[in-house]
Amino acid sequence: MANERLRGAIVESGLTLDQVAERLGVSAKTVERWIGEPNRKPYRRFQYATASLLQCEVSYLWPEERTSAEVAEAGNAELIKLYPHRSVVPNRLWPQLYAKSKQHSDVLVYSGFWLTEDPEFHRVVKEKSAAGVSIRFMMGDPSSEAVAVRGADEGIGPAMAGKIRNALVNYAPLFGLPGVEFRLHDTTLYNSIYRADDEMLANGHLYGVGAYMAPVLHIQRVPGGELFDAYAESIERVWETAQPISSPADCGGPHA
Repeated sequence: MANERLRGAIVESGLTLDQVAERLGVSAKTVERWIGEPNRKPYRRFQYATASLLQCEVSYLWPEERTSAEVAEAGNAELIKLYPHRSVVPNRLWPQLYAKSKQHSDVLVYSGFWLTEDPEFHRVVKEKSAAGVSIRFMMGDPSSEAVAVRGADEGIGPAMAGKIRNALVNYAPLFGLPGVEFRLHDTTLYNSIYRADDEMLANGHLYGVGAYMAPVLHIQRVPGGELFDAYAESIERVWETAQPISSPADCGGPHA
């Protein structure tokens, strides 16, 4: 059976299929399939985008989906604690977080320099490496435009690139450990993300403010929640496009 609710909402909006497709960033054929093929549902991000565009509840267009209130309730359950800025987060929380990891851990930052100076964190990484845990470090490419922009945003200019190079030098003892990988990214980060299995700390980035003064969300994955997975998916997107390095010296110089 066709999705008549979706068809009707599009008609009610006054938009054509082509216009809907263009605003969602998909093809008109894809929108036609969403209407005509009941088993062809859009990804969650397109469900939300479509509902927002047509000013409907996701659960109205796709009745088997949860209401906004249900999604919000699950999201609240994901939040363990909100810190107004990173400087008030207990320093021990980071090594404690990674010490819980049994499968994989991620560090997604530009420099995260303060963490590189924590001997307890280094100890945990070495222990987890020996235990077979996968640990991925994603650092900003010092020669990338994204790093230059972030340096300017924080008011420290080229010092941001220097912090990354120094951070990599501090991490030198971790290079080559089993399961430990380093990559350089040129992504515009809106958060620094520290993940250990199904728990993470997300440190927001604010314009003109160092990350140490920006909020930190301590969140966990719970059934039905979408907040944790949204951050986790962004980590994967950065990892896929980042460039592997085998030593601190591989950060290189400016791009040609």
